Amino acid sequence: MKTQEFWSELVTKASWEKLLEISKRFNFIVIGGWAAYLWTKAHKSKDIDIVVDYSELDALRSEFDIAKNERLRKYEIRQEGFDIDIYLGHWSRLAVPVEALSRHTAKVEGIRTIIPELLVILKQGAEIDRRGSIKGKKDQIDILTLLIYSDFKLRKYRAFLKEFGLERFEPELRRVVHSFDERELVYLGMDHQQFVKWKRNFLEALKSP
Repeated sequence: MKTQEFWSELVTKASWEKLLEISKRFNFIVIGGWAAYLWTKAHKSKDIDIVVDYSELDALRSEFDIAKNERLRKYEIRQEGFDIDIYLGHWSRLAVPVEALSRHTAKVEGIRTIIPELLVILKQGAEIDRRGSIKGKKDQIDILTLLIYSDFKLRKYRAFLKEFGLERFEPELRRVVHSFDERELVYLGMDHQQFVKWKRNFLEALKSP
């Protein structure tokens, strides 16, 4: 699989190096674009999104200048060209309660992240909020690459939707697949024929109970 990168290589290289560096010294769960990259190896990310507990937030404060974003319910560390966005349980607002994420993690390349089915749900929440923007387009691409290249299991995805009262996300997933602009297939590493076949099979799977 060969895909065209979405963000500038200069920025993603610096962001990846920072992620590797802090993963060796702090305890967190990676979500967002870098989590999608860990599972798919398709697209590097720009910003770093992590989930921490309050003691780890204090540890990060000892090294970084951290700003509180009350409106978006997250903390932020600004770096040159990218941000580190920090989410906490019982305060931050994501599609899935932040405090539930720690029960469904795995280590990929030594970095703790969440499993693909939950990551798709979080990405859907972000895509709905940012639809029509550049970041919303990247969310859509990340969702598609997770469906295609990770070990995504529809049954597990549906179980999570039921657990968190998010059944409305399944028709949204169908919309994301249906509305993908085939002129951007270079971001999926597929040609038209491959995508049409995958899309047909996936939409058929969604029809089954």
